[in-house]
Amino acid sequence: MKILLKTLITVLSVIFIHSTALFAQGNVEKYLGRWALHFEEGMGWLEVRQEKGFLDADLLWRSGSVTPVSNVYIIDGTLVVTSTFTKAFEQGAGNMRTHTITKSLVLEGKEKELIGKMTSPSANGVGAEVSYVHAHRIAALPAAPNLSNLKYGKSIELLKNGIDDWRLLDQYTVNGWKIEKGELTNNPVQRDGEPHIHYGNLRTNAEFEDFNLKLSVNVPEGSNSGVYLRGIYEVQVMDSYGMKLDSHHMGALYSRITPTESAEKKAGKWQKMDITLCDRHLTVILNGKKIIDNQPIEGVTGGAMTSNEFIPGPIYLQGDHGKVSYKDIVLTPILN
Repeated sequence: MKILLKTLITVLSVIFIHSTALFAQGNVEKYLGRWALHFEEGMGWLEVRQEKGFLDADLLWRSGSVTPVSNVYIIDGTLVVTSTFTKAFEQGAGNMRTHTITKSLVLEGKEKELIGKMTSPSANGVGAEVSYVHAHRIAALPAAPNLSNLKYGKSIELLKNGIDDWRLLDQYTVNGWKIEKGELTNNPVQRDGEPHIHYGNLRTNAEFEDFNLKLSVNVPEGSNSGVYLRGIYEVQVMDSYGMKLDSHHMGALYSRITPTESAEKKAGKWQKMDITLCDRHLTVILNGKKIIDNQPIEGVTGGAMTSNEFIPGPIYLQGDHGKVSYKDIVLTPILN
């Protein structure tokens, strides 16, 4: 009788462990893939992968860069993602103190839609800031389009009517933009000893689907801007002449696609960009050199207007990072 009881317990234990493993694996598969994140303020992106039996993930926290997470795990059917970073605080007399800060993102839901919240310590160390988030699964990327077969519509000169075809992305920011002699210039002047002035990004009134965009840009020494395609994908504009290749330098898709070669000119010179966005694939020709060749875009970049990659959007130009000038901005829509 004792032997039979032990055998029964062993069999039931194996069945329980096997069932638990299958249930856990089912929960894992539910979260695998790419997710568009919509926070109360700002947009983000998450990719969860299973590699050699372990979970891993990359995350965009509303702004900044896409970065690997510190940890990702599933507990009681809920996905938990954490990112840890350090921040230095001055204690006076040149002494610095470093704190370790952890943000967490908790999500749960169905196969295609998740809900949850992001929690991060308050800047003053008292309490925590909580932002609620919706996540939607991103459809798989299509194959790279054959660009030689594309058909185009009528070209649109985006500076033809001056500033009338543009407006600030946020009406409560300061406008540093003006057009003179066909050049659109942003000059975000900051005054020493005074609070930082938040200058605005500039967007087109019109919205577009896929297109080719040609423009000329002049970046002063040490300056920085960006060209957002459909308001969600930033092609970086900055003075990076002489620097190593990086996904944050001139012509890159910010923090996502690194150019294959350096093609930028020295600061203060006019540079030409030729950008094609088609079927979530990007081609960038900078100063006559193809530096991104029909590469897939895995998700939005920091500062995106929306996390939805499947709706029309404007061209918007980053205006709070430094002085910059644009001219000869011509958009040619791709016909479906």
